[in-house]
Amino acid sequence: MGNSALKAHLETAQKTGVFQLTGKGLTEFPEDLQKLTSNLRTIDLSNNKIELLPPLIGKFSFLKSLILNNNKLTALPEELCKLKKLETLHLNGNHLRQLPAAFGQLAALKTLSLSGNQLRTVPTQLSGLRHLDVVDLSKNQIQNVPDSVGELQAIELNLNQNQISQISVQISHCPRLKVLRLEENCLELSMLPQSILSDSQISLLAVEGNLFEIKKLRELDGYDKYMERFTATKKKFA
Repeated sequence: MGNSALKAHLETAQKTGVFQLTGKGLTEFPEDLQKLTSNLRTIDLSNNKIELLPPLIGKFSFLKSLILNNNKLTALPEELCKLKKLETLHLNGNHLRQLPAAFGQLAALKTLSLSGNQLRTVPTQLSGLRHLDVVDLSKNQIQNVPDSVGELQAIELNLNQNQISQISVQISHCPRLKVLRLEENCLELSMLPQSILSDSQISLLAVEGNLFEIKKLRELDGYDKYMERFTATKKKFA
């Protein structure tokens, strides 16, 4: 990619606050973006070959949206956690195994998408994020859902296509969780906490493709209570 093309993109970004350069085979984060740390609200570098996010990412203090889908990131720098205004973070299709320790400092984060990475557990750091609406952790290598999930503030949690065989009963305590997706995992019916049905806010539970037949779910205690929530929600949106 030539310098003149990059320059043109930078000039546009200076006016619009949006820098989008996707599918160009970039192997590194464009250093020249430093000139726009106070302009940029959105950076989209999806479908490239970026292996490293440099510490200078922490300087984009007005950034609201960072989209790095389908790159080659194996880790994220702690400096990312300085982005106090970041609301949307899309990192689908990378090679991430964990999140930075200070990830809970991304206080404004609403949407977090980490589908198709190499996470082995639901990151405990997510529990500190007060404004989270949607968390997508599908297509990872998650085997269990830990107790810390009870603190999660998300409205929707997508755990489809993992290897989950155990879920903490604390998941029923999530104060805002309405949609829980657990399709295509390794759950036995006995490992699904009944309190999800009888005693939670969850009004859409997607569990197709596990180690039990869906009709067996209907025989569980609490299924009627779950159906009441499900139906009420459906009416609201109909």
